[in-house]
Amino acid sequence: MREVPTDLRVRYSETDQMGIVYHAHYLVWFEIGRTEWCRAAGLPYAGMERDGLFIPVTRVEAAFRRRSTYDDAIRIVTAMTDLSGRGCTFGYRVENPEGERLADGATRHVFTDAKGRPVRAPREILDGLERFRDS
Repeated sequence: MREVPTDLRVRYSETDQMGIVYHAHYLVWFEIGRTEWCRAAGLPYAGMERDGLFIPVTRVEAAFRRRSTYDDAIRIVTAMTDLSGRGCTFGYRVENPEGERLADGATRHVFTDAKGRPVRAPREILDGLERFRDS
C-alpha cells in the first residue's frame, strides 16, 4: 500500500491554553494528508470536483498517543486502505521526527455528485487510485 508523507510544523493557533495541539486539528491534518495523497496519485481533489465527483467524509476515527506542541515538526503519513466503486477509506499516522506516533486515524468516504447523491466513481478514477495505491 502506497504511503504519502506530508511534513508540517505545528502553528501557534493549533494549540490550546495548555500549549498542546487541540484534538480537532488532527482532522485538518488528516485532510491535508488525504489531499496530498490524491495529488501524488495524479488525481487532485480540485480536478475530481471540477469533473463532478465529490468525496465527503462519512466517518472519522482518531486515537491520540503523544502530545505535540507549538513549532514541533510533524509528519502525516497517509495511505488509501480501502477502495470500491462507492467509496474509499484513508488511514493516517501522525509522527514526530523521531518516528514516534503522535496520533493515528482513519476517514471513510462515499463518492457523490455535486448535489450530494451517492454515485459510482468513474472507472478511470478508480483505476488511477488503485494503480497508485498498489504501486
